[in-house]
Amino acid sequence: MDLIGLNYQTIRKLLLQQKITSRQLTEKYLHNINEGTEINAFISIFNEDAICLAREVDKKLLTGQAGILAGMVLGIKDNINIRDFRTTCGSKILSNFISPYNATVIQKLKEADCIFIGKTNMDEFGMGSSNENSYFGPVQNPVSRSKVPGGSSGGSAAAVAAGLVTASLGSDTGGSIRQPAAFCGVVGVKPTYGRVSRYGLVAYGSSLDQIGPIASNVRDCAQILEVIAGFDPKDATSANIAVPEYSKQLDRGVKGMVFGLPIDFFGEGLNSEIRMGILKAADILKKHGARVISVPSKYMDFAVPAYYIIVTAEASSNLARFDGARFGFRAEEFSDLEEMYVNTRTLGFGSEVKRRIMLGTFVLSGGYYETYYQKAQKVRRLIKKSFDWAFQKCDCLLTPVVPTTAFGVGEKTHDPLSMYLSDIYTVSANLAGIPAMSLPCGIDSSGLPMGIQIMANHFDEATMFQVAYFLEKHLT
Repeated sequence: MDLIGLNYQTIRKLLLQQKITSRQLTEKYLHNINEGTEINAFISIFNEDAICLAREVDKKLLTGQAGILAGMVLGIKDNINIRDFRTTCGSKILSNFISPYNATVIQKLKEADCIFIGKTNMDEFGMGSSNENSYFGPVQNPVSRSKVPGGSSGGSAAAVAAGLVTASLGSDTGGSIRQPAAFCGVVGVKPTYGRVSRYGLVAYGSSLDQIGPIASNVRDCAQILEVIAGFDPKDATSANIAVPEYSKQLDRGVKGMVFGLPIDFFGEGLNSEIRMGILKAADILKKHGARVISVPSKYMDFAVPAYYIIVTAEASSNLARFDGARFGFRAEEFSDLEEMYVNTRTLGFGSEVKRRIMLGTFVLSGGYYETYYQKAQKVRRLIKKSFDWAFQKCDCLLTPVVPTTAFGVGEKTHDPLSMYLSDIYTVSANLAGIPAMSLPCGIDSSGLPMGIQIMANHFDEATMFQVAYFLEKHLT
């Protein structure tokens, strides 16, 4: 039996019927990972530990004590802490750091009896849109090896697309789950800010970061979010709001719903085939009783500049702790404390991380704080108000995820601004704190996946999943 590519619902049935075991499933995934190392989706592989976890899950399945995600094999982005394993963030400066504790999402998934198979590759500290900024080498897109998988959760998306895991966890600061999901043809979810605990996630932009699932289908993402979401007293930004059973509310249809197409998301620069794919989805919704309207998307032109000012400012603060004094890499040659800091950070950080730290330090410096950072925060508030207005008119918004399908390896590495602009459709959801997800909506004329982005109001992931589940059935 070919176990790879099966959704979790099918895997769970096979496990309960004792037609397969968690150990057999895990061994098959490990075989594929070790055979498919050329796409470089993993930084660390938990060979023996994953097998041990699988044995424990099999025992629980036999006694009827298994958790709700028993046997689901997960890859974990390497900025999420798992106790006693490396957490590198794709950086030399943390290349040998062993985590002393579990992130809250990891603890919840362990209690649900998931099996962790390894840590996935990523752009260094989440800074990138192509997964070419990792100290451990670039990740290849399994759909087309000459294309990037997207970033920064490119390893997590590539692992799912290549059938190396059942699902994975990523983190999304400005599109880092949704963009690689679109490039690799899988489903990726950024929850509402505060819906999922950030305790144990190595911070990049603290007011923007969110952990979310990547899977081959909507239902698996919904089931994972049910488990990892919820209030956490260890995270001051965690929201004490009840978590719905998303997977039980999927098949409610779209009749009577109203969908918005933000005008400014469909302007110049958007690939015509992606535009047609989204309009096709809108037509399907209309044919099944929904209404589709155009809505203004004010301040769209300011979203990317505001985002990069805010996120780099937060990064310059968050990454100050990596100085060689307490943990991680330390330069061998230095004559005093200051030189140790300078040499460690010079050798330990890659060029993109240095660029963003310098930019963030600049916008927070005396004389420039009001000019840049304060204005960016004002723009952020206006963007949030714009979404608040839109959701008074619509149940969900339908937009592109990225302007193009996956671009070529090396195509944008020497043009940082061009790379930053690939986030044009995703950063606004992070600035506003709303949930958003990427769903496959077809294949372009070059054979590359296209994605549609579904945005919903704060803490209304249930509606977002409902719409995605409907479109998943009618677009494939």
